[in-house]
Amino acid sequence: MTPTAIFETVLYANDLSAAERFYHDAIGLEVLQRSELLLALRCREGVLLIFDPRKSSVPGRDVPSHGTSGPGHIAFAARPEDLDAWRNRLRRAAVPIEAEFPWPEGGLSLYFRDPAGNIVELAPPTLWGGGWKF
Repeated sequence: MTPTAIFETVLYANDLSAAERFYHDAIGLEVLQRSELLLALRCREGVLLIFDPRKSSVPGRDVPSHGTSGPGHIAFAARPEDLDAWRNRLRRAAVPIEAEFPWPEGGLSLYFRDPAGNIVELAPPTLWGGGWKF
């Protein structure tokens, strides 16, 4: 038996309001929940959770404490034909693209940062042998 999918992905940010503006306004994710502890956003069938590490790492919570320091990384699948539209959307949101990387197996990734310094990637759906259905 193996898991059927990655259900949640977690990043950390001290400023959840800035994270909400970025992931909702610039990236277009749906806000599911907002509290002082976390921000939950829908990305198709998956959920991106962004925790305030100062609160999520406190011992004695109902669920195990967790947190990290330093920037994390998340990659969203993006169709190659949508990259120009993504570049325009990021430019309008004043989000600088840090790098564009052409993969040897084909496709191109765009890299940029969220307000907490996490690296965000728009990756070709064929990366890692994937055959994502849109």
